[in-house]
Amino acid sequence: MASTDDEEAKTGAFVLELDLTRGTPETGSAGFLGPAPNASYADLIRELRDRASDVDVKGIFVLLGTSDSSMQHGAEIGRLLAGYKSRDIPVTCHADDLGNGNMLLVAKGCTSVWLSPAGGVEAIGPAFQLIFAKSLLAKIDADVDFEQVGKYKGAEEMYTRDEPSPEARESVESTITEIHDAWLLGIGEGRGEVARASAEDGPWSPEEAKSKGLIDSIGYVDEAKKAARDGASVKRSVVGFGRGSGEGSSGVDGLLRALGGGDSTSLPHVAVLRATGAITMSGGGGLLGGAEGISEQALSKSLRKLAKDDAVKAVVLRLDSPGGSALASDLLWHELMKVREEKPLIVSVGGMAASGGMYMASAGTRIFAEPTSIVGSIGVVGGKVSFKRALAGVGVHVETIAGTKDAQKASRAAYMSPLEPWDEATRAKVRATMTSVYDLFLARLAEGRGVPVGTIAESAEGRIFGGATARDRKLVDELGGLDDAITFALSKTELGKDGRVVIVGEAGSLFELLGQETAARAASDVRREIVLPALLPEVAQRDLEAFGAALAPLATGERTAAAMPFALLLR
Repeated sequence: MASTDDEEAKTGAFVLELDLTRGTPETGSAGFLGPAPNASYADLIRELRDRASDVDVKGIFVLLGTSDSSMQHGAEIGRLLAGYKSRDIPVTCHADDLGNGNMLLVAKGCTSVWLSPAGGVEAIGPAFQLIFAKSLLAKIDADVDFEQVGKYKGAEEMYTRDEPSPEARESVESTITEIHDAWLLGIGEGRGEVARASAEDGPWSPEEAKSKGLIDSIGYVDEAKKAARDGASVKRSVVGFGRGSGEGSSGVDGLLRALGGGDSTSLPHVAVLRATGAITMSGGGGLLGGAEGISEQALSKSLRKLAKDDAVKAVVLRLDSPGGSALASDLLWHELMKVREEKPLIVSVGGMAASGGMYMASAGTRIFAEPTSIVGSIGVVGGKVSFKRALAGVGVHVETIAGTKDAQKASRAAYMSPLEPWDEATRAKVRATMTSVYDLFLARLAEGRGVPVGTIAESAEGRIFGGATARDRKLVDELGGLDDAITFALSKTELGKDGRVVIVGEAGSLFELLGQETAARAASDVRREIVLPALLPEVAQRDLEAFGAALAPLATGERTAAAMPFALLLR
């Protein structure tokens, strides 16, 4: 760890600094040889766990900048910081702006909340936004061929309606209400009823936010940092997460240790395996930017290795996925069940375990989710948008010539082509195969969860739920975050509550290990800037990318996807 000052004293009591200005991504930037050290959400949780028994930690300083955590991250980080507060360790937090996620974090976990003089509190309450493209597709004469199994799935609605159906609206409204209530409850518990009453009535200026009890002080970072040290009666700080935390144990050192076999993975431990993004068969990516999302090919390899590794006493699967390929989801479920046969498999749900994500999660011996997590969407979708009529409108004629003279069979020969719409016979065939996959989906979940198929069916048909409702419906077991899942996993081993925890499952980048993070992200940034307009907020870009990737298997020849049927843009 690195001291932030040049004081003579380099040992003894200190303030632990956590730099969250770059956010808390579930996984660090993927690339050529390895991840950036101490840069992911799991790294932060491990740091907070490890430091809990460090008697030299006399205070904590959290630097938030303009970043905003997800509500799931904000809730868990806040809970862990509250654990320090309960031991009379002051937690000072400073933000330039406060959004909904970090508002929950500071309300739960901070003894003193500072805000920059020119900043603000963007506490306006959460909302979902859905996008519909019926009118656009009608203008260009595109044909929409989509089927779904489950009345709540709503997959075709994005393409065939200009507003959600009553069933889809019911599912989305109940979920956002649950997330909203959990968010307000957390703020009220941490900051009191005055703050709770004002939380969604922003945005607030610093002075207004202070008068409403949302923050405590107005000032700059250096002033807040000095207050943190004075409050802890110490003179030095140690950076435990974020920029500067790798000094003294650099990424290069980590790479050399790994190449030389000097890492700690040979010692008994609990492995935290991260699986984030859309589910595909083989993933994607290039030389600098490694595969994004959950690749069946790569994750199955990791799971087989963990199952055979005697040093791994339990596995925690950190899962955040909107689903994707139904085939890949089933294959991964099988591999996860094989891990479960060998050792405890605990699942920690981050932002969501939807559709294929729920498919994978069901293999866990215990599933944890936050109240603000999105769980469910048990159903399958399939289809395409075809452009034969659209092309004809601009003078391009498409002719399909098949090997058979049977007109019906000839039409089906090109049924996955974007240049040929479905006829009714083909639609019936596709729906039959999707129903088969849906029935298998229910059976897999029932087996994994140890409940009758009928119990799963009651929560299926594409409905989504918040974590608390998902628990009541037996889709998850416990409300909690990654730390809770790790604690539970350790309790199922002989390692004890302070046992070794090793984070696995990410390739990362050589450039990041050398401290050149910008070079490592170049390929991903270029793609993102080309595909998604710069005018979209970053959070919307992430949501739309995840949604597009989850349905991408339908554009690459797969018939059925187990994916969220629409992009839920959480505000």
